[in-house]
Amino acid sequence: MDGIGGGDVFLADCPARLAVEVIADKWSVVVLWGLSEGPRRHGELVTLIGGISKKVLTQTLRRLQLNGLVTRTDYGGVPPRVDYELTELGASLMEPIRMLTSWAAMNGEAVLAAQESAESTESAQESA
Repeated sequence: MDGIGGGDVFLADCPARLAVEVIADKWSVVVLWGLSEGPRRHGELVTLIGGISKKVLTQTLRRLQLNGLVTRTDYGGVPPRVDYELTELGASLMEPIRMLTSWAAMNGEAVLAAQESAESTESAQESA
């Protein structure tokens, strides 16, 4: 691996590629952000995030837990109580996520404009 900025950072055995795969999932960054201010229960995350099914949230939390970014604490009892929380590794992703969020806020309109332009070009080509 050449390191960050090198040509080999996305080879199959490179940690940079693994990191991108971990956060590239549609919901991973959103769930991590939802946990950024402290532990939350599953239902709290569903409400906070909006638009995510309970099943997909469970799958996302399991994947994040498998990758060492989230911990799951089961307190037992009736009804059962389970909290999810960022690990130290997960918390270390918050700064890069903030940077991505800032980029999206500054460039979101340009991305939408590019999408609309591409769609209208595609439509025009299909009509011709």
